[in-house]
Amino acid sequence: PGMGGSSALIKLEADILRILERHELPVPHIYGVCPEPAGIVMECSAGRANLATAESQQEREAVLDQYIDALVVMHSIDPREFVAIGMRPLEGTDQLALGDLCVWEGVFRKNKARPEPAIEFALRWLKQNRPTGRGRCVFLHADSGQFIYDQGKLTALLDFELSYLGDPAADLAGLRTRDISEPLGDIGRAYRRYEEQTGEAIDSRLIDYHTARFALVTSLSTAHVCANPPPRLNLPQYLGWYLVYTRIVLELIAGLEGVTLEPPPLPEPAPARHGPSWQALSSLVAGMMEDSEDKVQCYELDTASRLLTQLQRIDAMGGELDRQDWRERIDLLGAEPADWASSDEALEQRVLTAGPGENAVLLRYLYRHTVRQIALLGPALRELEGAQLQSAAH
Repeated sequence: PGMGGSSALIKLEADILRILERHELPVPHIYGVCPEPAGIVMECSAGRANLATAESQQEREAVLDQYIDALVVMHSIDPREFVAIGMRPLEGTDQLALGDLCVWEGVFRKNKARPEPAIEFALRWLKQNRPTGRGRCVFLHADSGQFIYDQGKLTALLDFELSYLGDPAADLAGLRTRDISEPLGDIGRAYRRYEEQTGEAIDSRLIDYHTARFALVTSLSTAHVCANPPPRLNLPQYLGWYLVYTRIVLELIAGLEGVTLEPPPLPEPAPARHGPSWQALSSLVAGMMEDSEDKVQCYELDTASRLLTQLQRIDAMGGELDRQDWRERIDLLGAEPADWASSDEALEQRVLTAGPGENAVLLRYLYRHTVRQIALLGPALRELEGAQLQSAAH
């Protein structure tokens, strides 16, 4: 962040990989950097991502152990090596707590297209409840847990474009959010290994805070795309990221606040009023996918199929969920808004002007609202359906 255009960021990532290679970490060797068009020529490493595809539990544990060992080495490198290539260390408790949140809030503010009460609530809470007593600043993978492996061996660490110099707790928190979409195995076991290797105790509340902060990055960076999707966007995928990670943030804040959350009653999908039309359209899309050999076309048809699933559920469940939500909004706002748009605006203003004593009631409503929206996606969520965050307790 702050390095300028894509060429500068590409060069920065290449310089980061060179430093990591000097410290004998498993990263691709850099052969060269092209300024225009911006790109890196690097070694092709063997292996695949996603420990969910590991051949056995033993392989999964062995590879995750190797990643934790690599993370320990990364965190031990003198930050001045990274300052020399243009990275700026975070200074002071407040900066270390917020990490790179200001960068992503800037993206959010620049592109904001509609009221976002849950995001505004989370941003406000994170700023008002920053952890104290932290002073160590290290090189962070940041979007941690990204690597490839082959036959039980970690072959390459990947994706350092989000790296910055900050609190090592941020990388440990990042493993939990990575686990949501790419299951890593037992995160508690990984934390214990980190403690054994470093001699540093891991504070579960600190990890919860940083998990909420980093999970919110997903919501901040996808909100405007969900509000105003560009042509041919895989909207169910982006909605899944936006909603599931927002739910996770609210759950974590509730845990730190000591607030009990109760999910709303979710009705079983009723027979859709226009069921025959949905069935005919679904069959048509499925048939086109079977007949097509074009991979791009198949991907777009699959996106259409996911959208159909969502729209069928809106037809079958949306009315009841909207009625639930509307009743709760009236109670929360103290008056009946003219429509959904004005109620969103009023709710965001309520969030922005609320005192700490109102956190519980706001959390409970925002959580139930988010869970209802997730329910309308159902199987269209794919790998995010039913996703739950692993505990930081170890």
